[in-house]
Amino acid sequence: MKKYDKKVQEDKALLLDVIGQIVKEKRKALNKGILLLSYEYDIPSSSIAQLEKGKRDVQISTLWKLVNALGMTFPEFIDEVNTRLPEGFRLTEE
Repeated sequence: MKKYDKKVQEDKALLLDVIGQIVKEKRKALNKGILLLSYEYDIPSSSIAQLEKGKRDVQISTLWKLVNALGMTFPEFIDEVNTRLPEGFRLTEE
């Protein structure tokens, strides 16, 4: 694997981990389990579980629905993600 490819994969893993942490924290703050959230908002429980573990890169529409289910707007969620990522974080090289 080229150095560039490895860096992109590492950065993607970091992004997915941050997203998963936020989703898990917000879900727990609502005192909801994965199965209940899944049932209430018609989101596959496996998607939520994998996302929380940083193992799933979900579709934007699924993430949008999940973020709204957690009581956030999508811009609020993105702002939260940005605050947790290193300054200047990018998934591409300039």
